[in-house]
Amino acid sequence: MIYHLLTDYADQVSVFNVFRYITFRTGAAMFTALLVSFLLGPMVIEGLRARQSQGQPIREDGPQSHLLTKKGTPTMGGLLILLGMVPAVLLWGDLANPYVWIVLLVTLGYGAIGFADDYMKVSKVNTAGVPGKIKLFFEAMIALAAVYAIARVGASPLSTSLAIPFFKDVLLPLGIFGFILFGMFVIVGASNAVNLTDGLDGLAIVPVMIAMASFGFIAYLVGNGVFADYLQIHFVPGTGELAVFCGALLGAGLGFLWYNAPPAMVFMGDTGSLSLGGAVGSISVATKHEIVLAIIGGLFVLEAVSVIVQVASFKLTGKRVFRMAPLHHHFEQKGWAEPTIVIRFWIIAVVLAIAGLATLKIR
Repeated sequence: MIYHLLTDYADQVSVFNVFRYITFRTGAAMFTALLVSFLLGPMVIEGLRARQSQGQPIREDGPQSHLLTKKGTPTMGGLLILLGMVPAVLLWGDLANPYVWIVLLVTLGYGAIGFADDYMKVSKVNTAGVPGKIKLFFEAMIALAAVYAIARVGASPLSTSLAIPFFKDVLLPLGIFGFILFGMFVIVGASNAVNLTDGLDGLAIVPVMIAMASFGFIAYLVGNGVFADYLQIHFVPGTGELAVFCGALLGAGLGFLWYNAPPAMVFMGDTGSLSLGGAVGSISVATKHEIVLAIIGGLFVLEAVSVIVQVASFKLTGKRVFRMAPLHHHFEQKGWAEPTIVIRFWIIAVVLAIAGLATLKIR
């Protein structure tokens, strides 16, 4: 909104030229979202606590310590992230850019699915929530619409191809049908992988912010013809504006972390984890860095794989590979302190992000 209001007068008032720079608006979006999250945080948390007499239902088959330390803590804290992010994007983003709207609608759509799931859990005081098949159906439909829109906005043949990291000219043509299926898998998979990671105070939000910062940088480079040519990566016009979106989510995430730091005053719930995962997944599809997401978001992949391996092993052999899945619960059962697990997982997320960003130069 501000972008459109002030850049029209940039020729008359030279100082308004600064609003044309994506870097400036990314920083502004981050600080706007952070400020909104800080200001609304106490009110949102108090409102959630008043409406959730028993807080987020705790699984009885989970770590026993959670029944003592986390019982009564309200969930749906993802609302705070969305309330901080949305106005920042609308204020500082180029609203004529289709990529901004595609990613924003995916984020809000997945947030709505997560909100419905959280609401059912707290209203029925049960950990079941919305049936998994129903959640997956709506997630798939939103992802289908988003990937189709991304394919239509982009230029052929890149728009329906898979870019391979480490090779400057290698594209794997998937066709429109194959690209839609692959893009759906990336978005739905990323969303649920982040959801599985969200199990300890601060565990999910910091790796998400690390991923968002990384993809904000990637979006800026991919959307800039000069930088894309220098780095020999595929130029995707218009995706640079997604850096503003990433900045807004980074700021909102920092604001949420203030209240989610141990001991958490609020949990993000599915409202936050599904929406954040959907956002980073759709950004990776738009910027043609889906494979790089598996590196930068490797922590989320590990958490998801640990659940798949655990379930498959138990069904096939009757034995468990891990003491408990997802992976962070395995280390809890081994006696690791919660802050130790969280900080070490953060370190892993940083290392993986550096490895993912290195693919931009290694061609």
